[in-house]
Amino acid sequence: MIMNDKKLYRLHREEGLSVRRRRGRKRARGSRTPMPVPLRPNQRWSLDFLSDTFGASRKFRILAVNDDCCRENLGLIADTSISGARVARELDALVRIFGKPACIASDNGTEFTSRAILQWANDNGVEWHYIDPGKPQQNGYIESFNGSLRDECLNEEIFDTLADARRTLALWRYDYNNVRPHSSLGNRTPAEARRALEQSESSAPGALAHPETNHYQPQGLSL
Repeated sequence: MIMNDKKLYRLHREEGLSVRRRRGRKRARGSRTPMPVPLRPNQRWSLDFLSDTFGASRKFRILAVNDDCCRENLGLIADTSISGARVARELDALVRIFGKPACIASDNGTEFTSRAILQWANDNGVEWHYIDPGKPQQNGYIESFNGSLRDECLNEEIFDTLADARRTLALWRYDYNNVRPHSSLGNRTPAEARRALEQSESSAPGALAHPETNHYQPQGLSL
């Protein structure tokens, strides 16, 4: 039986029917205030994801974690799947090595807006800053790093296995942090810039050194 639109609308109104409106997914309410330029290590970390393939076009993801002050890459975590809970565990591991950041900046990806991340930020007292949707330039430090990683490593290498990709990323990361000087850091490497800033803070009048957060390890987080 075919019913015309006018009759259907009349019956719909007479019965008081309504169509349930679909609500949008709730977004995390992180800080959206303008981010100041980081002046010391651990003042702000930035996070982002990249993707590539290995073997017979099998995809994997890379979680990049950077310290925006000294441009140091703190971790390149590669796996076929990385959930919000996994991101939280990796952050715990990085905090044990480098100390706790005051702020973390990221986009609004599902992993970064998950309950696991919101709980992690709340439990650790870390402010989480979400950039505006579609505005990657607001997280320019990590975007610049991603471009270097893709141009110099991901686009140049063919990975046979996930383990091969992890080894290659570890080697590239060591070179980036400890060998290559950066013009933005006064032609110092990120590792040298971190050590210089930590020494400056510890030698300032009234400053106290914190050995537990100054034991920098060039290899960083094991992949």
